[in-house]
Amino acid sequence: RKEFVDLYVNYVLNESIRKPFEDFMQGFLRGCPTQTWKIFLPAELQIALEGKTEVNWQLLEKNAVYRNYRSSDKIIRDFWTVFHKLPEEKKKMFLAFLSGSDRISPYNWRCFVLRIANPLLPDPDEYHPSAHICNLTFYLPR
Repeated sequence: RKEFVDLYVNYVLNESIRKPFEDFMQGFLRGCPTQTWKIFLPAELQIALEGKTEVNWQLLEKNAVYRNYRSSDKIIRDFWTVFHKLPEEKKKMFLAFLSGSDRISPYNWRCFVLRIANPLLPDPDEYHPSAHICNLTFYLPR
């Protein structure tokens, strides 16, 4: 029984996926040569590939740039007050809405600039907030 279980486990976890894994590895190494990855420790490589899961929300606010708004405007102060009261999950959902991902590369975080813009609409009550992922602009009608 033990030999059967050992052989079965080996087949399921190793042999059955060998060819697809080798194909994947060949393609991956063509784009990302192993010499490049050897400079990283495993934890550093994981962060480089996945991004950081912890986000400094205060830094996001600090780096924010405003178009047709000022940081002292009531709508902006109210936005940040509500934002900082949100649970972590909702903040990450906002980040995904804004950037297309709920994570940011640790190397881009200090350069990550949120632009909050007033779209200058004729009747802002008829519109909802929107975002442009390409340039990280959050359109917030008054």
